[in-house]
Amino acid sequence: MNKNKVEIQKQDYKHCSHDHIHYHAHGETHETCISLVPIFNHLEKEQMDEIMAVTYSVSFKKGENIYCAKDKSDSLYIVSKGKIKIYRLSESGKEQLLRILHPGDFTGELALFSETVHEEYAKAIEETSVCTIKRSELRKLLLKYPSISLKVLTEFSSRLEQSEKQATRFATEKVETRIALFLVECMDNEKQSTEVVLPMNKKDMASYLGTTPETISRKLAELEETEYIKLISNKKIKILDLDGLLSV
Repeated sequence: MNKNKVEIQKQDYKHCSHDHIHYHAHGETHETCISLVPIFNHLEKEQMDEIMAVTYSVSFKKGENIYCAKDKSDSLYIVSKGKIKIYRLSESGKEQLLRILHPGDFTGELALFSETVHEEYAKAIEETSVCTIKRSELRKLLLKYPSISLKVLTEFSSRLEQSEKQATRFATEKVETRIALFLVECMDNEKQSTEVVLPMNKKDMASYLGTTPETISRKLAELEETEYIKLISNKKIKILDLDGLLSV
């Protein structure tokens, strides 16, 4: 990679703490990113190669910021390894978790449409590798391959629906109902398994559901007492009575 280009890219992270960022040359990591993310994996190999040519990789340690609120938003970030949490801070400093990104998920897509700044924070919650594509390069690809634009709009629609659902639950549902619905949504319908692996720790789960970790623990214990669920471990829960859980 051109040395000057790397220096310019490093400046994009100056508003956050990025002391340990590691830049990678083009290679297998890029291919993993492009083949994982739904907005690209429908393309032909030659088209994917074209995308890989304008993609660079960055690695982050647990707890490091990918970007912060008010940072310039000018890139698409694709998770190739690890997990990232996207969250906002209220005026009082309270954290509101918006979503957890896993390999194949992406963020920063608003940069595709206008020059703006991030309204959220993105932080690695474990060792994470991210592939990034600059807005100028990605917009060329959108014009050249309209199917990518349709995929991005589909993701926008899905996220908007999830945000509206979450806001409605905050306003109308009691905490135990929010927890019950969250557990049901975490079920793997494809495997038809009644075991749920929580995608986040209790602190993040509490932030996501608008409550406290203590309340999460207490309500899960109550659901276990009613024999709707069984707590197998901190991360794993078995659904014993799905109808009962949905009636909470």
